[in-house]
Amino acid sequence: MQPLTSFQAKYLRGLAHSLKPVVLVGQKGVSASLVDSIEEALNSHELIKIKFVDFKDRRLKAECLAEIEQRTDSCRAGMIGHTAILYRPHPIQEKRKIGIPIKGA
Repeated sequence: MQPLTSFQAKYLRGLAHSLKPVVLVGQKGVSASLVDSIEEALNSHELIKIKFVDFKDRRLKAECLAEIEQRTDSCRAGMIGHTAILYRPHPIQEKRKIGIPIKGA
């Protein structure tokens, strides 16, 4: 997936403001079951929050989030504290719930 522009990421962060985290990343880190849970959540919601429970170091969170992005083919819309916002459009065009604006359009 193409990286989001800053305008698009800001738009998605605004949409995600009222969302609650749907996936928690615990001490086991990025496991197969965690990736499956994130995949399922992205397929049904497109925009999700994940919370890092046991990773308090910024570098470790960034590494885990990069691995999650790569394995789920999603994009990071933001990271606030211990909560990350991920976006991936639904693979079927007609089922997409979120339309990302293009700046200037």
